[in-house]
Amino acid sequence: MRSVCFLLAAAAAAGLLVAQTPEVPVRWLPISTPEFEVDGLPWFAQNKGDLVRLPLTLEKVVRPPVWNLAKSPSGARIRFRTDAPSVSIRLEYPSAPNMTNMHAFGQTGVDLYADGVYIATAIADKDAVPGKVIEKVFFSGMPKVDREITIYLSLYKPVKVIAIGLPEARLNRPKPYALAHPVVFYGTSITQGGCASRSGMSYQAILGRMLNLDFVNQGYSGNGMGEPEMAKAMAEIDAAAYVLDFAQNNRTVDSLSKVYAPFLETLRARHPDTPILAITPIYSAREATGDKELQWMRDHIRRVVSRAIASGDRHLQLVEGTDLLGPAQGDGLVDGTHPNDLGFQSMAAGLATRFRQFLSLP
Repeated sequence: MRSVCFLLAAAAAAGLLVAQTPEVPVRWLPISTPEFEVDGLPWFAQNKGDLVRLPLTLEKVVRPPVWNLAKSPSGARIRFRTDAPSVSIRLEYPSAPNMTNMHAFGQTGVDLYADGVYIATAIADKDAVPGKVIEKVFFSGMPKVDREITIYLSLYKPVKVIAIGLPEARLNRPKPYALAHPVVFYGTSITQGGCASRSGMSYQAILGRMLNLDFVNQGYSGNGMGEPEMAKAMAEIDAAAYVLDFAQNNRTVDSLSKVYAPFLETLRARHPDTPILAITPIYSAREATGDKELQWMRDHIRRVVSRAIASGDRHLQLVEGTDLLGPAQGDGLVDGTHPNDLGFQSMAAGLATRFRQFLSLP
């Protein structure tokens, strides 16, 4: 008997035996559960829980490509605090991943972070269709200690969060952010998150973790053109600050000149004292071949911002995009235009320094 016990102990020490523990029942909770906080979707309540980045009342107002992109909940997060030893999720996607410059994790990924540490990602599979439920166990068997959970939703694909799975455990609202209101980012595909490797790696998500900031992502791939209706929609949001980074989607400096100052003026008329950061375009590899359009756009933004400051705007600042990601950081680009994770890390680090000063953060 003693030898049997010794052999069993030796096998366990070698990892050859797995302890059999009873399966813990999982409760599947909707995201309307009071302890779950949904951030990054200013019209979430008005939209009756739809994960859309614009109010449903604008569906027939904005251009169809803008509305279609608004259905991808880039920047949206579900947060809560729990001591649950496991967390799971059930998702539904309308279609399979289909982008060329972003893989499935970057396009459709739903990331879970625990206490600011990345844990795992759920993705749409190659057979994703409406009605097919994708279930992902983010983690299990963890010690029962309180953790701050953040679930980042997909950057470039609509997703329906059917439920979050937790065993019987403590469940509370998350800790508050450093500021009472979110920072609102309006811009292009770069703003939306192209080409982060997954949803937790957009520059806003990285910046949010650095500074404990809430944020709203209003980036529209190829369609962040600064239209009047979008300026009015952004002005509806009670923001801690606005960040404007929409130059490149205007294609030419002439089209940019028609919208940039009016967009800024619309925000300022509604929010006279709210900080606004105007970012000039980051470096693009096409500039190495002599393309001057981005430089002309930078010059125009500098002129608009300088005039506004000279006219008395004390809450407006310029951020040079090439200070965030410049010619020496070309390895931070995926396709010559969109940042990869390295590029987004660089952008977040540069903005964090400015935000600490501009918003009086520690």
